Amino acid sequence: MVAIHIESNPAIMMGKPVVAGTRITVELILEKLAAGETVEQLLVAHPRLTREGILAALDFAM
Repeated sequence: MVAIHIESNPAIMMGKPVVAGTRITVELILEKLAAGETVEQLLVAHPRLTREGILAALDFAM
């Protein structure tokens, strides 16, 4: 299993923290979860996102 992590690169999404290997920001994940979207809905809406990526975003935010 590959460890999912959060990365920040000025060339990707203006340096906002993203799930590694994607352009999906931690901010977007947190906003959608706070608005009531489920993990399953996030996974369907963003096929490159994984459950582990969502958990990494939550860990990063803590």
